[in-house]
Amino acid sequence: MLNVTGRFYAELNDHFSSSRRMQPQMLTLAEGATVRTLLETAQVPESEVDLVLVNGEAVTIAHVLAEGDRVSIYPVFESLDIGTVTKLPERPLRVTRFVLDTHLGKLCSFLRMLGFDSLYQNAWTDAELVRLSIEEQRVLLSRDRQLLECDRLNRAYGVRATDPQRQLVEVLCRFDLASSVHPFSRCMQCNSALIAVAKEAVIDKLPPKAAEFHNEFVRCPSCDRVYWRGSHYARMARFTDRVLEEVSATTRAPQTS
Repeated sequence: MLNVTGRFYAELNDHFSSSRRMQPQMLTLAEGATVRTLLETAQVPESEVDLVLVNGEAVTIAHVLAEGDRVSIYPVFESLDIGTVTKLPERPLRVTRFVLDTHLGKLCSFLRMLGFDSLYQNAWTDAELVRLSIEEQRVLLSRDRQLLECDRLNRAYGVRATDPQRQLVEVLCRFDLASSVHPFSRCMQCNSALIAVAKEAVIDKLPPKAAEFHNEFVRCPSCDRVYWRGSHYARMARFTDRVLEEVSATTRAPQTS
């Protein structure tokens, strides 16, 4: 057996009880254990880890540990360029396209409302979610620990909050997306980017009041839904403002490692 010291940073500590968070952890592993073994022992999904240092040197997931090693484990970086060190998988630094599991339908709607490319079908299996994440280089958002531990995943994040609005704030903060918000640019129904259209082109699809009081319209090229700035738009705009204010307050708060 060998003893190593592991230190987990930032939100990786969410996987531990309060008594184990934000402090070095002594781990006893079998001879020949690798970084992957350590993560499995600590029950931290590999897909949430981007950088591992052993005694101050960046290593890969297959690095074999030795007695007394000091292992520092960092979460996926989105707003900090660490391209000069050895990250675990080869993957792009900035990814803002998502695929969400069956429990996160409301979060998907919110992400689309803010303009983020987000896929969701409540009938998708875990295998389909993993395939979409890999093939389309999407961040898989899930609350299913077992799904997040799939060793084929390159990019995934375990959503901690249970309330959809809190989930949205969490994801925006986690992936540093506040400056990338582009509200009402994507179809809430099918996720396609909306295009501006002349009133005359959609007049036959409009309710009488919309045709009478509004002159600016956008249409989804996939499902043909038409959107305009009605009362629903004002409600959604107020919601967006509240969310971004909360994101700003959260990012200004003191951070602990």
